[in-house]
Amino acid sequence: MNDIAGIHSTTASDANGASAIARARALIPLLQSAADRIDAQNELPPDVLDAMFDAGMFKLLLPRTYGGYELKPSDFIQCVEAIAQGDASVAWCMNQGSGCSMAAAYLAPEAAREIWGGKRDVVAWGQGPEAKAIRAPGGWRLTGNWSFASGSRHATWLGGMALCFEADGETPVLRPDGKHWSRTMLFRREQAKITDVWQVMGLRGTGSDNYAVEALFIDDAHAVTREYDPERRESGTLYSFQSMQIYATGFASVALGVSRAMLDGFIGLAKTKSQAWSPDSLRDNHAVQHIVSYSDAAWKAARAGMHLALGNAWREVCATGVLSIPHRMEIRQASTYATHAARDMAHQVFHEAGSTAIFNNRPFERRLRDVNSVSQQLQGRRTHFETVGLYRLGGDPDRRWI
Repeated sequence: MNDIAGIHSTTASDANGASAIARARALIPLLQSAADRIDAQNELPPDVLDAMFDAGMFKLLLPRTYGGYELKPSDFIQCVEAIAQGDASVAWCMNQGSGCSMAAAYLAPEAAREIWGGKRDVVAWGQGPEAKAIRAPGGWRLTGNWSFASGSRHATWLGGMALCFEADGETPVLRPDGKHWSRTMLFRREQAKITDVWQVMGLRGTGSDNYAVEALFIDDAHAVTREYDPERRESGTLYSFQSMQIYATGFASVALGVSRAMLDGFIGLAKTKSQAWSPDSLRDNHAVQHIVSYSDAAWKAARAGMHLALGNAWREVCATGVLSIPHRMEIRQASTYATHAARDMAHQVFHEAGSTAIFNNRPFERRLRDVNSVSQQLQGRRTHFETVGLYRLGGDPDRRWI
């Protein structure tokens, strides 16, 4: 009986994944046509948001309990990759907001429904290492300044991770394991002071602004300790993963989607364009033939390696309920490699496209800016290779980023 139930559950999950991937791919033409507006406005325009919400693209990792799809990570990142083929900023916001939605697995149902229950409800958060939450009756007084809040311009709620202190403001609140407790405080966007700092090279449409609050009261129901098993309320396999693995593979999939679109665009160009002072089309150039074939192979290999790592990790979690350090290392290594392989491929393609690539009315220069911006984010740091390398050599690396 249990085996039959498990088969039915797997079949339903795979069907949900296939449907979500198809919906994501159907959005590519719209996103490509809106890309210039997204880039110019530094945010996602209303028609793009309408399409994304109608397709459920911000609910893919939300628990089914709250109307989400609870996709397998390998299905989710295919959706991200497809959206990125349309526009990188939209895919980035989608991945960021989806990673945030996994926190619903740790909240009381009433709070989770309040925050994510609506069709257009999205949470955004950023980095704020100096933020403090001071104990108050029934909750906390939160003070902090956070940055890189991708998608905050269309978000309904914001999150601010902060170290927790007793009422005196000095004594750390400790977890049962002795670690200094940090919680993510969730509050409505209008309660924060938003500062527009997003004048950047690439991923312009993410509108990754700064935000701040001063002594804002947050009740205990809206304070969550993410990825802390004693407080996890959802038993689904997805929530044995951390948002770190989703961010790593999802942002790598943004890079893969952008570089794929760039390669496909170049292939279309090469079939018709001739080089200056030459009667031959680019298609007949041996160097171009090599670049196209090698780039296609490199892209497929990088993508396959990341999906293999995620697939192996998923099977382990299904069997044991735990995502082990070796599999976390595999995901970190594969996602970092995919990000860099995609960026390097984009540079090769951009160069071979010649002077055509430098014009604003062509998508090459925007995609080059976007893929480079993806690689600059902390998920694309080269130091991740050092972390994995040290681990494979028997050392004990810093595990915060795996």
